Amino acid sequence: MNNEKDKHANNVVNHMMHHDLFSQWLGIEVVEIKEGYSKIKMTIRPEMINGLGIIHGGVTFSFADSAFAFACNNRNNLSVALDTSINFLKPVHVNDVLIAEATEIHNGKSTGLYHIHIKNQHDHNVAVFKGTCYRTGKTLI
Repeated sequence: MNNEKDKHANNVVNHMMHHDLFSQWLGIEVVEIKEGYSKIKMTIRPEMINGLGIIHGGVTFSFADSAFAFACNNRNNLSVALDTSINFLKPVHVNDVLIAEATEIHNGKSTGLYHIHIKNQHDHNVAVFKGTCYRTGKTLI
């Protein structure tokens, strides 16, 4: 961690993860947190697969949404999703390891815009997520 802001961002995300039972169930591991940025990873388990033998789209969406939440909330300004979208680019299979990287595009007083790129263990793009958040002005910790 480079500075106090990044240390604070990590404290906020640690607090979020402690209370985020769904992200815990997904098996998400926080890899890196910086102010306005997050990088997380998870391994695909058999119960995450749909009837076509590939990851259920909702799992990929939820994974990206967690990266989005960690990036947009880590300044300790409670932020909620206002608009989100995802594009699925390649299929994901059991035992694939996904990495999501959330990058802040805009940090406004009342809104924020984030792009989340999801790659597999072969560094192939498997999905792209875009999220706009609304900043409530309340704190998390």
